[in-house]
Amino acid sequence: MKEAWRLYISPLASGAWNMAVDESILEHVARDDAIPTLRLYSWEPPCLSLGRSQPFSDVNKNALKTNGWDVVRRMTGGRAILHTDELTYSIIAPNDNLHVNGSILDSYRHLAQGLLAALKSLGADVAMNKEKAEQSTRTNPVCFETPSAYEITVNGKKLIGSAQARQKGGVLQHGSLPLTGNLARVTDALSFPDDASRQIATEKLLARASTLESALGREIAWDAASKSFSRAFESVLGIRLMPKDLSESERSRASELIQQKYAHPDWTERI
Repeated sequence: MKEAWRLYISPLASGAWNMAVDESILEHVARDDAIPTLRLYSWEPPCLSLGRSQPFSDVNKNALKTNGWDVVRRMTGGRAILHTDELTYSIIAPNDNLHVNGSILDSYRHLAQGLLAALKSLGADVAMNKEKAEQSTRTNPVCFETPSAYEITVNGKKLIGSAQARQKGGVLQHGSLPLTGNLARVTDALSFPDDASRQIATEKLLARASTLESALGREIAWDAASKSFSRAFESVLGIRLMPKDLSESERSRASELIQQKYAHPDWTERI
């Protein structure tokens, strides 16, 4: 019998709510108060997310204010992403679940099969990167410039960026698929020493990353992309997805996490 997982299709939400929900689900799944979950979501307003250990000084606060963009710090590592015009996924399971156990790279490789299948079903000629990230990604504030091991590429360009956290007895992996738009907008949200440095970062990003629309030559709607993700993960992981909302306990905990963490400068600006 196939393992039952929850499929949670989230409504549009702020960055603080999105990150709080991911952590709330992680806590509930880890203590067996919720079943493993595939969550698909998007962001409103557009939001710059920083990696857990990324300096807040990377943020161009004036640009965020001018554009009406938000900022949040993730519980996962990596560098900055501007979440807009994208499909975001999260996979959350207890750490002994067969789909996430083993090393971090083992689980990345395993879950990447679902991502590959989803994108291939949409017509994208995708591959899985098998190399470690270049040294430059450790100092560059932009996440999407270079693919890390087992991330998804198309024509050699990064298409899905993912990050993982293992804590509280569970595993959370979330990632972003840019559907359309100008990927270089993220450089406007970040601080650089001068305009020349920003331009160099922009050119590198556009040379090394892609949206799904650019890869396919046509736009894919969010609903179509989300359906391809749910079907692919069901098939590849051999699970049974059951559409289900958050519990009252999960909503309550997410609200607490917003107030105590994700909307609080002690977390957002902690570095």
